[in-house]
Amino acid sequence: MTMRAMTITEDHRLELAELPEPVLAPGEVLVDVVAAGVNRADLAQTAGKYPPPPGASELPGLEVSGHRRDTGEKVVALLAGGGYAEVVAVPEELLLPAPEGIGLVEAAGVVEVAATVISNLVLEAGLHEGETILIQGGTGGIGSVAIQIARHLGARVLTTVGSEEAIATARALGADMAWNRHTTDLLEAVRETGGVDVILDVVGGQALADHVGMLRENGRLVIIGTLGGASGELPIGLLMSKRGRIIGTTLRSRPVEMKHGILEATQYLVWPLLASGELRIPIHTRLPLEQAAEAHDILRTGGHLGKVILEVARPAEGTRRGRRRRGA
Repeated sequence: MTMRAMTITEDHRLELAELPEPVLAPGEVLVDVVAAGVNRADLAQTAGKYPPPPGASELPGLEVSGHRRDTGEKVVALLAGGGYAEVVAVPEELLLPAPEGIGLVEAAGVVEVAATVISNLVLEAGLHEGETILIQGGTGGIGSVAIQIARHLGARVLTTVGSEEAIATARALGADMAWNRHTTDLLEAVRETGGVDVILDVVGGQALADHVGMLRENGRLVIIGTLGGASGELPIGLLMSKRGRIIGTTLRSRPVEMKHGILEATQYLVWPLLASGELRIPIHTRLPLEQAAEAHDILRTGGHLGKVILEVARPAEGTRRGRRRRGA
């Protein structure tokens, strides 16, 4: 059998193709995909800068929602690749029941961001009640969820956004303070608040020295992205004087058993918040699979609130696709 999928061409474009369905490896199950979440890692892979781990699908896409083919159960899946397709093969340990409280299409944007936030804020940084955290990029897919989870954990939340208008949006998500990163001396602003215990950093190299300067004693800088460069100057003496820690992490390349542990923690901590409505996953827009390049443009341009979703399953007769939903 064949399926529709978005492939990456040699000149780094996304192209719709008809491909054979994936072949199951031991321990895997097939999922008929309803929707796929779009992540910055997909843009990097398309550009040839973030190849999939050995043995993973060459197709982009790190998270999907859909139905297990063997049971029909509604599920979400964390992938090492392959999500921009109508069918994926997934190790059974990397499936979770679709969360209650949101639709199956919206659920496509949950598992990667939630697992990223839980693995870094809780499992790596050990963020706890009464601490202060700085979250870079507070209205993006990860930032918008990280703000809410950090507040749920009892932390004081500081964040950066890309415009004056976005400050109110970040505050509505639960941030105690938000700054326009284009017009603010962030190092000075954070120091004036007393510094931070944890930084969730998507900027990387160019902000390294400033981030160390913002940390309190025993502070933790968790680097999960390199939007501002892959190298930077590290003030080692300052880091040592604060007994600080720098933690660099990725989720995609971890072994299945490690990802399974992260997913168990994610389901335990996040799924009840989604069911109760305490946590919402903002959806900037939903686009059909064949418009994946447009979805990438949205992330590349920035300024969006929350996740971009690709609707993969063919629409039922008479229905419309690509409906824009802000903050849904």
